[in-house]
Amino acid sequence: MLKRRIIPIELLSGNRLIKTRAFGDARDVGDPVKSSKVYSDQDADELILLQIDREDRDFGVLVATVEAIAEQCFVPFTVGGGISTVADAARLFFAGADKVVVNSAAYADYGLISEICHSYGSQAIVAGIDVKLTDGKYVLHSNCGRKAETCSIEEHITNLVEAGAGELFVQRIDFDGKMQGYDNDLLKMVLQICPLPVITAAGAGNFMHLKDAFELGASAAACGSLFNFGDNNPLRAKAFLKNYGIPLKRI
Repeated sequence: MLKRRIIPIELLSGNRLIKTRAFGDARDVGDPVKSSKVYSDQDADELILLQIDREDRDFGVLVATVEAIAEQCFVPFTVGGGISTVADAARLFFAGADKVVVNSAAYADYGLISEICHSYGSQAIVAGIDVKLTDGKYVLHSNCGRKAETCSIEEHITNLVEAGAGELFVQRIDFDGKMQGYDNDLLKMVLQICPLPVITAAGAGNFMHLKDAFELGASAAACGSLFNFGDNNPLRAKAFLKNYGIPLKRI
């Protein structure tokens, strides 16, 4: 059985980490380098860092932050936020990222995934999808949840897989920061469509939520608020999950 991963997710705005609620209502939660080092020391399996600025995005700030984190953090490191060219991905890999997340740009050009795959391998590409429930239907969104896309989840995931993505990172926008649990119905739907490892995100509020997602088949659980607000960390999460026989990557 594949071993499950626990992944702290960090949202970068400017040079600070923030935590959102339904992709809005941001709160400052600390320094990206210090926080990443703490997670690394607390036995996180990986880290995901996403730059979520849109109007005033400075890709150079993201690159500099990645360089600083890579000097202090010794776990696999996934980075995203505004990647629209192979050159963008190259800058992040050179700065210290092990994987990149491609989300919004894929809707306009699945070839970007293929190009990155050709240069760096499918294991280096995580395809991100952000989903909102609208009128009882799951709708894909791009641009940090601001733009609704017209293609279906089935069509989009099929295209991402065919383009060469190595992993899928799925967030339910309206569950973000609510700490009421992941959208397991969405997770089950994605798992039926997608042959790739799936990272579920948005909504974890306690360790039982991680257990439920892993038992459904998620390869990894990404957590933000769970670790930002409360006395929780990856080590404690793993100790809890070990009691339920969940196979874990590192413990």
